[in-house]
Amino acid sequence: MNRRWEAAGRPLIADAVPKVMGIVNVTPDSFSDGGRWFSIEAAVEHALKLVEEGADILDVGGESTRPGSEIVPAAEEIRRVVPVIEQLAAATSVPISIDTMKPEVAREATRAGACIINDVSGLRDEETARVAVESGAAVVVMHMQGTPQTMQDAPRYDDVVEEVLAYLAERVDWCTNVMGIPRERIAIDPGIGFGKTYEHHLELLRNLGRFGTLECAMLLGVSRKGMLKTMTGRGLDQRLAASVVCSLAGCTLGAQVVRVHDVGPMVDAIKVWNLVRGWGTDDV
Repeated sequence: MNRRWEAAGRPLIADAVPKVMGIVNVTPDSFSDGGRWFSIEAAVEHALKLVEEGADILDVGGESTRPGSEIVPAAEEIRRVVPVIEQLAAATSVPISIDTMKPEVAREATRAGACIINDVSGLRDEETARVAVESGAAVVVMHMQGTPQTMQDAPRYDDVVEEVLAYLAERVDWCTNVMGIPRERIAIDPGIGFGKTYEHHLELLRNLGRFGTLECAMLLGVSRKGMLKTMTGRGLDQRLAASVVCSLAGCTLGAQVVRVHDVGPMVDAIKVWNLVRGWGTDDV
């Protein structure tokens, strides 16, 4: 079932065609492309190229959340992302997301033009939720066991699907009933790669359909992640096909937004998939 997702009345998802969120890492140490787009000029140029390739959303981040990554001070994170967001907001109408766990960063990013707060910590900091309320921004609420510094230290679950589902249900309930964020402004993310083993990832992917019970839009991020190396034996720069196939498989199971590094191939895959199943542009 298609779930609406919007920011301050602006539709982010309004039909059944999965949307592509392009990753813009303004960091020196991200796991996949650390340092490549670290300067403001390079990040903006890269983001606009993703728009040309068909990105529906741009996700700008100034702090790596790879396992064991170092915490970046809020002031430095703001210095990295705000000029990029300001220039992108002036150059394109594509919605901009800020990928951050810090309310200070979220506040400055929304003032600069971001309309989505993508928080891998699941809005555990109430002040981040307040920023969403005040700005009208949409939010992505993700599950993560621990923190980026500790999340891969032997993660354990009795039932990973039930526990992640229960966590996200609690977070959605808190957002809606305590903070007053409407459900149509909330997307959930099961958190592939964040405090889970390879077996946990497979269980979550195979059961994505169960997350539809939360009645929120669902975002999935599997692009270039380590589980694809386990699946294919391929190195980081050889995971394009696996990333696209895994993301598309997630779409068949309920994901409405896929967060990817390689926008063009993902856009093409979704276009072909829609046409094969009889969903041309005029039919959705």
